[in-house]
Amino acid sequence: MAKPKLNLGDLYFYRARIIMSIMGVWNPPKNESTLRKLYKYVMLSLQHLFLLFQVIYMVRVLGDLEEVSQASFLLFTQACLCFKVTVFHVRMDSFRELLAQMNSDVFMPQNKGQEDILKLQATRIKRLLLGFMISSQTTCSLFALRPLFDDANRNFPFIMWMPVKPDNSPQYELGFLFQLLTISMSAFMYFGVDSVCLSMVIFGCAQLEIIKEKLLSENYRILIECVVQHQAVVKFVKLLENTYHAHLFFQLSGSIGLICMTALRILVVDWRSVQFVSMVLYLSVMCSQLFCCWYEQRARFKRALLFAMMRVSRPLEFRAGRYVPLSRQTFVTILRMSYSYFAVLKQTNSRNEILDN
Repeated sequence: MAKPKLNLGDLYFYRARIIMSIMGVWNPPKNESTLRKLYKYVMLSLQHLFLLFQVIYMVRVLGDLEEVSQASFLLFTQACLCFKVTVFHVRMDSFRELLAQMNSDVFMPQNKGQEDILKLQATRIKRLLLGFMISSQTTCSLFALRPLFDDANRNFPFIMWMPVKPDNSPQYELGFLFQLLTISMSAFMYFGVDSVCLSMVIFGCAQLEIIKEKLLSENYRILIECVVQHQAVVKFVKLLENTYHAHLFFQLSGSIGLICMTALRILVVDWRSVQFVSMVLYLSVMCSQLFCCWYEQRARFKRALLFAMMRVSRPLEFRAGRYVPLSRQTFVTILRMSYSYFAVLKQTNSRNEILDN
């Protein structure tokens, strides 16, 4: 009996597919029903409405560093989510092509060792993303608890403009429920969209690991397979970059302001408050998003490998905005720039406090 073909899409995207399907934003079927479309538009409208309320509040308090720092981190997070989900749906055809390439014959494992490499990388990224999802939902829960412990008066969990006031019931309960449910859905959508892009990057790394494993054997036929497979990986990564470079660049560039604003809030709030704990956890969650021996072979094998090396010698990099490589150096640069802006904001805030006193 033939062994069933491994579905690499399910191996890497199973959890993201389940969550994004519940949120109504997963890859729709060709004959999408009207009810499913309506559900998707309602879920997306809630996210954009949440963003609109934050923009209104930000426009109202523009110029007040204290208020801006309180509202900016949530504004950026929500804007980034809306942009990512929009890009995901606009580039849906590219996503389907990437999914088809993942399940093509050239990427299928040919033995148990190669299958183990794919499964190991899939398990690692699933664990990392599960930790991200748990941390993001914990952060949302702490934000929801903040007004119950830190504020003497009744306030909504998040500082933003709302069409209802917290002073009276049931407006307070309705506003509280709207913010809590919407931000929880935002965290799940964030997890889903990031899972798709990051899992595809890790899938490309797993394929390169398989190529490396193949090259350890002196076999001309296998070497030619490696060349073909490497070209397929290059094509896959290029399409992946073309599909998701915009929202990655948006996130990388915005992370500089987000980190310094969040660090400023951590500096000014009481360390014993729920808000302090939630801000520290939020900062850690957002930062977590940013991180052959051949010469003894025979002559024919060497010549074929030299041709392969001419192409392999060009680095295979995944770039945000087609310009910024995703690397440790980029991550360190973002942290350095964030600290520089944070130092300026801290100095400005201290100067304002002196003037107020």
